[in-house]
Amino acid sequence: MGKKQESSSDSVSSPEYGEPAQFDANFNGPIHKRGCTDIICCILFMAVVLGYAVVGILAWLYGDPRHVLYPRNSTGWFCGIGDNEDRPNVFYFDFLKCAASVNIMAAALHGFQCPTTQLCVKECPNEFWGLDPRAYLPGSKPRDVFNQSLCVPSIDLATTKLSVRDIVDRELCPFFNIPTTSLLGRCLPDVSALGNIPDYFSKIPGLPSNVNDTVEIIRNGTGDVVNGFNAREVGIRIFEDFASSWPWILIGLVVAMVVSMLFLLLLRFTAPIMVWVLIIGVLGLGGYGIWHCYWEYNNFKTASATITDIGFTTNFEVYLQVQETWLAFLIIISIVEAIILLTVIFLRTRILIAIALIQEASKAISHMMSSLLYPLVTFVLLLVCVAYWAVTALYLATSGAPVYKVVALNSTEVGCRGINGTVDCDPQDFNSTDYLGCPSVSCIFINYNNDGLVQRNLFNLQIYNAVAFLWCVNFVIALGQCTLAGAFASYYWAFKKPGDIPAFPVSAAFTRSLRYHVGSLAFGALILTLVQIVRMLLEYIDHKTRSAQNACARFLLCCLKCCFWCLEKFIKFLNRNAYIMIAIYGKNFCVSARDAFMLLMRNVIRVVVLDKVTDLLLFFGKLLVVGGVGVLSFFFFSGRIPLPGTGFRHETLNYYWMPIFTVVFGTYLIAHGFFSVYNMCVDTLFLCFLEDLERNDGSSLKPYFMSKNLMKILNKSNKGPKGKGKGKN
Repeated sequence: MGKKQESSSDSVSSPEYGEPAQFDANFNGPIHKRGCTDIICCILFMAVVLGYAVVGILAWLYGDPRHVLYPRNSTGWFCGIGDNEDRPNVFYFDFLKCAASVNIMAAALHGFQCPTTQLCVKECPNEFWGLDPRAYLPGSKPRDVFNQSLCVPSIDLATTKLSVRDIVDRELCPFFNIPTTSLLGRCLPDVSALGNIPDYFSKIPGLPSNVNDTVEIIRNGTGDVVNGFNAREVGIRIFEDFASSWPWILIGLVVAMVVSMLFLLLLRFTAPIMVWVLIIGVLGLGGYGIWHCYWEYNNFKTASATITDIGFTTNFEVYLQVQETWLAFLIIISIVEAIILLTVIFLRTRILIAIALIQEASKAISHMMSSLLYPLVTFVLLLVCVAYWAVTALYLATSGAPVYKVVALNSTEVGCRGINGTVDCDPQDFNSTDYLGCPSVSCIFINYNNDGLVQRNLFNLQIYNAVAFLWCVNFVIALGQCTLAGAFASYYWAFKKPGDIPAFPVSAAFTRSLRYHVGSLAFGALILTLVQIVRMLLEYIDHKTRSAQNACARFLLCCLKCCFWCLEKFIKFLNRNAYIMIAIYGKNFCVSARDAFMLLMRNVIRVVVLDKVTDLLLFFGKLLVVGGVGVLSFFFFSGRIPLPGTGFRHETLNYYWMPIFTVVFGTYLIAHGFFSVYNMCVDTLFLCFLEDLERNDGSSLKPYFMSKNLMKILNKSNKGPKGKGKGKN
């Protein structure tokens, strides 16, 4: 009777949290005879996925990513492909016209294009050049003045009958150029070279008479883009570093994978030591804090420094020099230390149970090593989702036909003042003779239209793309959790381990999840997606109204963000445990979530202890793996660990921190993948353990499925005849 009470000492016996699970003689792990669950949500999810495919097809039919990947010249042809394959850069004839602050036309075109001729060129100009004023004199030949490679293809300088003045007015050739740098295929001014602009630029017709004004206008025309002038050079150097160090980066990631796997497998032996060392370390740290606070308090007490001597000040360092501050720290740390110590003393049995479950999880993974590979499946599926979303968003954003407008390239001429960039045109059929009073008139590309059915609903399609993407991502994560839960549940409910573990448990659980529970997994993923959408909307509102908010609005918005953050965490916790129950019993999402929640609430103390102990251990494990591999990679790539041979030299690296960062980031992803499997294993075994306690009593008819270690901690045993007891651990 005493043991019976002890077994239920952590359980809450109340109708509010449901009745304990009843014994079922036919139950021996995940149920194989099950039916499809949440069919309506399954149909809805399939419809959304089908619609997502339709959106992708529409985006592919109407979109053209070349609009983003390649620049255009004035006539709308792409640079770098087709007839312009050998001319990947676009050159702006008069970059001064790109400055909206001095050019009304550029402002009218909303910054989509500079109202100047744009030409596809092989290489961007890299020197200062200006048209000598004497070139405008009669008798000057254009072929002696201009560079044919920087003039529009329609003019042949050797045979043209146009004068130099006509060529400049019509912007058939540039009348000046400066050193430029290719950035995303655009020849933009090299700001670092503007300080060397020649003095004769002040005498060139069409440029300001002051060289400094020219420099300032060019800076305005370039805008914030000039900050990224060195991006290409940095990117090339980083690429060179990867090219020379990628074998060693891969070796570092393999080391991270091996260390993560060994850490998890060795937890069955080291978990008790690590947990108690961490607990004693926390208590020791608190003890040191108490001693240090008392020492500081005693020193300032002797010095008679009190808070009344300094009053109120915004310099908080001053408060560290008075005795009351250290007395407050002493009291707070002492209370926290006492709470932790009492918690450890009174919950030591629960801590031992948590340690035993952690050891059992390590043992389960050692019997199902294929479970450690499943994160690769999840990673590939998530990669597919992200790639599909990104490509669809890109194609949608570039849907629409190009729009061309009639623009006066020299708006200072009298006959060009009425041309304001509002008239549509076709560059193939455009005839400048229709505007005889404006010789510099031209038909240039502006942007992409939004008049089609797809273009008018572009915003709605992008919203659909984002929502469907979130739902698919959450579904993939749910599928992984349900699959791993089914595999680890089959391990726990195997009476003799490993003899009774079914063959291929991971693949069997994956098949069951896809065959029967797509609707339930989609249901849980949909709930989480809706909460995430609300959180995104709140973040968007906060970002857009941050400057206009008063204190009350900011407080209200902060409270809403905090509440929905907590709600998202709770939904993730509830979904995780619901998927475990789905994997075991094959019921629908709502019933499984209710059963899981009730089971956890009947054992709430054990839940809290296990959660904190597991979090502490896995955090320490991630810190150990990532920190260890990161320090090792630092010593290697910085040259502190010499490498025999001539295969690799750290001196050849431009930025040695880049491979280090890559190794550390990759190590974190690898460790997170391995540890997520372990965390799922612990949670699944914990729910099975609680069900085991409620279903069975250790008799010959209702033997426990838990390990001998857990039974020893709970002072329990199977009382059946020999051979009916617990099998191999």
